[in-house]
Amino acid sequence: MAAGATLRVEPDIVVSVTEPAWTTMLPDGEAMGREAAIAAFLLGSSKARLPQRRVEAALTLANDDALRALNKAYRGRDKATNVLSFPAWTPDDVAMAPEAPILLGDMIVALETTRAEAADLGTRLSDHFRHLVVHAMLHLLGYDHQTDSESKEMERTEVEVLARLGVADPYADAQD
Repeated sequence: MAAGATLRVEPDIVVSVTEPAWTTMLPDGEAMGREAAIAAFLLGSSKARLPQRRVEAALTLANDDALRALNKAYRGRDKATNVLSFPAWTPDDVAMAPEAPILLGDMIVALETTRAEAADLGTRLSDHFRHLVVHAMLHLLGYDHQTDSESKEMERTEVEVLARLGVADPYADAQD
């Protein structure tokens, strides 16, 4: 490690299961989600330029109905989606309460859509789920995919995080 560099402290990821079928379909889902969120945070947090202090985020394992309602309320899209992320912090928040943990925001994943996409992609549910959590955490850290350069940076970071988790590159077929 370079002189003067500091290690990033792992974030506290609070996982809630509001769709009980998650525990049947992916029994280790809570642990997998937490691991994926932490890995994405540790690799991607330099972009956010967060100070060295406690960080918290929430991950909810929900269903299509919940994601549809959130998607409609916050994005004006009356349909289910695989994952939504809601960043909650700003640099001003960080400066105002230096003793408090930084609340990154919320990530919510829909079981039915995630399961259907994994089947369509021919990938394991666990791998697709981890990809979605990594994607959501990167959004909480300020990554986006509105432009080609943003998309490339975000995809490159996702692929690196997923490789560290033992998950194959989800974009490999698209690049062939």
